Amino acid sequence: MVNRFRGILGVAAAVLLLAFVSGCTTTQTPGEQLDDAGIGAAVKAKLTGERFSNLLNVEVNVTNGIVTLAGEVPNEQVKRDAETEARSVKGVKGVNNMLQVSSPQKP
Repeated sequence: MVNRFRGILGVAAAVLLLAFVSGCTTTQTPGEQLDDAGIGAAVKAKLTGERFSNLLNVEVNVTNGIVTLAGEVPNEQVKRDAETEARSVKGVKGVNNMLQVSSPQKP
């Protein structure tokens, strides 16, 4: 009976360890995560300035210094300008511009 209990306890410990390890999905160090958060905040600050007051629903995600812009903008020029502003932030290694130009309203 004691051996069976030890076996069950061992299996439970192995399952717990496996769950713990698989729950850690990030490969970034805490410093990299803070850097990405700072970059994201700086990009968002630039994109919410007066110059970009006409942006609609833009999401900014940063992973390992790569900024992804997603959402909707009114025209191609704003799309290009948003990417240029994002690239100007210190620490940005690249920009994935997934912004979509909104459809012009029909009369």
